[in-house]
Amino acid sequence: MDGDLRLAAVVALAELGRSDDWRDRADAGHSLAGFAEMPEAVEPLLGLVLDSGDTFVTRRTAEGLLRRKDRAGLAIVASALAVANDNHADWIRTAVVDVCSIFSDDLDEALRLCEEMAGDDKDERVARGTRRLRESLAGVDPVLRPS
Repeated sequence: MDGDLRLAAVVALAELGRSDDWRDRADAGHSLAGFAEMPEAVEPLLGLVLDSGDTFVTRRTAEGLLRRKDRAGLAIVASALAVANDNHADWIRTAVVDVCSIFSDDLDEALRLCEEMAGDDKDERVARGTRRLRESLAGVDPVLRPS
């Protein structure tokens, strides 16, 4: 894995995320989600989840982060939920339903990760957002369950 190339990709996507065009920002958020484990991607991703210009950017970025199905993606979504206004929170919850309502295993894993993050004393914002994220996840009824 080439760290320099990954960093260059994050820098380029973060720049695209500052575009005046909502489509550019949505594409940047969705793509940048693939780099959520990199510290350089966290702030641009938070900005895109809380995009002030278009809630499609919020939904698309949150979906990308949730589809990672890992702590890095969930932590950014939770951090955004901690400070999100009602409109943004609604679109983040829509992304939660879109991503977690198919397979019960995916929902169970997201809930398990939220339990871990809720006990993390290092970041109060993530802990507060994790509580909101768990509430959203608890309301999801997945379509497919193991037989």
